[in-house]
Amino acid sequence: MKINLKVNGKDHTSDVEPMMSLAAYLREVLLLTGTHVGCDTSSCGACTIKMDGKAVKSCTILAVQADGCDITTIEGLSQNGEMHPLQASFKENHGLQCGFCTPGMIMTAENLLSENPNPTEEEIRHGLEGNFCRCTGYHNIVKSIQHAAESN
Repeated sequence: MKINLKVNGKDHTSDVEPMMSLAAYLREVLLLTGTHVGCDTSSCGACTIKMDGKAVKSCTILAVQADGCDITTIEGLSQNGEMHPLQASFKENHGLQCGFCTPGMIMTAENLLSENPNPTEEEIRHGLEGNFCRCTGYHNIVKSIQHAAESN
């Protein structure tokens, strides 16, 4: 099937298999490997991207379902070679260890901050409920998001 979509500001037209996930399309066709796949069931959140301005888990969305959509991946957050404030804050505040969950955490946090620019710690923790980290214990992830919110 032919799909047309915009990814990180660039138009893409591709022929895809009807059952190809959006995560697989991003990783295998567009070679945007920042979107990670950890579970294929939408449980871990590592594959979180923004589709038409909303955070979604791309492992359970078919690429054909994204036809006509505007997609932003972790690679699309940086602008003109500069890290997005959340990316910089995760780096500065040690919000990652192995880094596997980090793209999904940042995309989820970006969505949270777009809806609530000044969240409480409780609101941040609630907003991250669909994203799992097996390394950090979340303390520095929450701290990173708080720091990014304060910087805006």
